[in-house]
Order: sequence, then structure tokens, then C-alpha cells
Amino acid sequence: MAYGRIKDILATEPCEQQIEVRGWLRTRRDARDFSFLEINDGSCLANLQVLAPASLENFRKTIQQLHTGCSLRAAGTLKKSPAKGQAVELHAATIELYGEADPDTYPLQKKRHSFEFLRTMGHLRPRTNSLGAVARIRSSLSHAVHRFFSSRDFILVHTPIITTIDCEGAGEMFRVTAPRPAAEGLAGSGADFFGRPASLTVSGQLQAEVYALALGRVYTFGPTFRAENSNTSRHLAEFWMVEPEMAFCDLADAMNLAESLLQHLIRHLLANDREDLDLFARYIDKTLPKRLEQVLAAPFARMRYTEAVALLEKSGKKFEFPVGWGTDLQAEHERYLSEEICARPVFITDYPKDIKPFYMRLNDDRKTVAAFDLLLPGIGEIIGGSQREERYDVLRARMEELHLSLEDYSWYLDLRKFGTAPHSGFGLGFERFIQFSTGMTNIREVIPFPRTPGSALY
Repeated sequence: MAYGRIKDILATEPCEQQIEVRGWLRTRRDARDFSFLEINDGSCLANLQVLAPASLENFRKTIQQLHTGCSLRAAGTLKKSPAKGQAVELHAATIELYGEADPDTYPLQKKRHSFEFLRTMGHLRPRTNSLGAVARIRSSLSHAVHRFFSSRDFILVHTPIITTIDCEGAGEMFRVTAPRPAAEGLAGSGADFFGRPASLTVSGQLQAEVYALALGRVYTFGPTFRAENSNTSRHLAEFWMVEPEMAFCDLADAMNLAESLLQHLIRHLLANDREDLDLFARYIDKTLPKRLEQVLAAPFARMRYTEAVALLEKSGKKFEFPVGWGTDLQAEHERYLSEEICARPVFITDYPKDIKPFYMRLNDDRKTVAAFDLLLPGIGEIIGGSQREERYDVLRARMEELHLSLEDYSWYLDLRKFGTAPHSGFGLGFERFIQFSTGMTNIREVIPFPRTPGSALY
């Protein structure tokens, strides 16, 4: 008897075939001579209805043990279903209980729970429709990211999670330390494990540049960390970044790639994940289909930071944070630009150098850098990128201006001494993109185990 996943079974034409399913019970409805069981195995949003007839061996005893949340195996004949909304159902010949779920203590009895409640039980929340759908979409998008870069001949580079450098220069990093293991004849036993301070990475960009300036086109996709005391719906202490780096590419090339990447991911979702997307459109964000199609409808808008600030200043809208040239744009400014002024995704370019990191290429005006942020309606900034400063003298002067250690970054300066080349890259906040793709308002719902200040369960 063939064991099948429910996703595949539901796409099967009923032909009286013998099948077996394994999953978790969502609901049970009893009649005098039979019971209806709704089983879900996580492969898709939909459940498979199983009809358990009274002719089953030990029918009453077996059925009385089946409660919401238990795991079981059902085997029998797949038949055409007479009920609306489902093409097939399984007429069980045998049912085996794997693991019980006590109805008095199993917490997911209701059909709807608040996301705040579900956050307190991260070990059970993937069993809900919404969080299960998020997990499938996250997986689907991850595969789509790799296919996008593979199709463009990018090389995947695994950059380190433990690092001795600060890419952003903000200093908000998690320190990693341990005593060096004692070893016979080894001087310095008991000192710092790496021989110098080390931290969890905030970005794989600088190390990716090393490989871009050897292999041409590379990307990294992995976890990054920020020790910010931020409890907003857009921030996590641990999150994932997609970061391509390209040699012989300028700022415009990087923006073109970012636009292509987002459109590729949206097309992938619309083609492969409709069932889960429809769930979010029905219950989370009714504007979701329109927003997704909007990404594909027209080229992204582009404007310079100076123009964006001028438009915000004359908009007449009262913002919580004041707008002025030389200040960083806040989420409310970013959303106004993308939602009200442009009504589509928009690239903001050429930011003041004083609010951007040291590695961004200085423009001819000596005041701004060749940088961009991509803003999406409903989210704000989702990608940040730049053309990297490839000129040794300019980069060194910028680092001295910011009092960075030339010794610590000597290897980074070497890249500008030995075969330097124009190069660009960006970072896509993966969780923010999942927020945009699902309509989920809190970033804690789009990562399996959220890490935020004061909270790191599991």
C-alpha cells in the first residue's frame, strides 16, 4: 500500500486505489455508524477527510482516543467525495494511533488563536494554518532565491557567522568569547579563544567582496545578528539576509538585479504557492494580491535622496520624526514615499555620506555616496545596497575620518591595492520580504524561532 503526502493525494484522480496517510488530527465529527476525521500532514494547507466506518476493528475504542492534535496513520481506499469543496476522501480500513493529545491540556483546541498567544508556544504554532503556511512560503522562497542566482551563474559563498570585523560600523554586535583550550606547550592558554575579540556577524558583505573580486559574481544567504534594543514589528536580533556581490558592476547594475530578484520571487509565489497566499489574502491582508501584482505591473520608481526629502517636506503631512536633509529616513517616511508619492516600489539613491557606512563609494560632490534603499509599500526599506568604494586612497581617507583601525581592515584595503575593480552589491532582508509576501504585520511571525530583546525561547 502506497504511503502518500496529502498534497499529492488531493491532486490524484480517485480510482479506488489503496493508499496510506500519516499526519495530525485537526477535527473529528462523529455519527452513529461512522466518524469523519480531518487529517493534515503539513505538506499543504488543505486537510484530507478520512471516513472511519463502524466496521473498523475496535472502532469505538479507537475513535475515542482520537482527539485534536494526536498523530495517526490511516489506510484504505481513495474514493470520490460527495461533499462540496473536496474531490476525494479516504475510506479507512485501518487506523493506528501514534501519539495521543490530551484534550484537557492540548492548547490548540480553537480554530483561531491570536498571534501573540501562539508566540508563547513556538513548539506548537507551526501546526496552525497560518504559521504552517508561512513555513511553506519561507521554504519555497528560499529555493527560489537559490534558483535565481544559479540561473545567473552566481557562486554561493558561505561567509562566517563568527567575525572579528564590524561591517556596519554601528557597534551593536553580540560578543562571542570563550577561553582558549589549554594545550601542552601552547602559550596563551586560557586567553580569548580566537586571540582577539569576536562577534556574531551583522552582514556577510565584506567577506563576500573577497570572493567577488576573485570569482566575479557571488552571493551569500545566511543568518545575521544585531544587538539592538528594538522591540518593533520590523526588527529581530537574529534574521536572514540575501547578499549578492558583483565585480565590474556599478550602482545601476545592482539596482537592476535587485528589481529582477524581487519580481522573480513574486512570480514564483504566484505560480507555486497560490493556496497559501489565498489564506493570507482572506484572513490577514485583503490588499495582498494587489500589492503583489503591483511589483510586476511596472518598473520600479527611482529618485535621489535629495528629491525624496524635498517631496516629504512639501507633502504637508505631519510625521512623528522630522524630515530634513542629512537625516536618515524613518519607516513612516519610507512608506509615504512608496505608498503615497510613488504608489509602487521605489529606489532612493545617493544618500548623505554621514548616514551611511564607510565602504560606500563617494560621489563626485563629496557629500553623498552611491547607495540605494529599495522601499516597498506596506513595509518600507527591504533592500539596502551600494557601489563599493574601490579606490584605495579614497577608502583609506574615509576610514581614517571615521577612526576605523587600518590594521584590522588591512586585508580589506589590500583588495583595493591588488587588482581593484568597480563592484556593487546589496542585502535583502529575507523576513521583511516574507512579511510583504504574506501580509503578516509582525516580523516575529515569519521566522520559525524569533529572537528579540528579552525573548529567546528554545
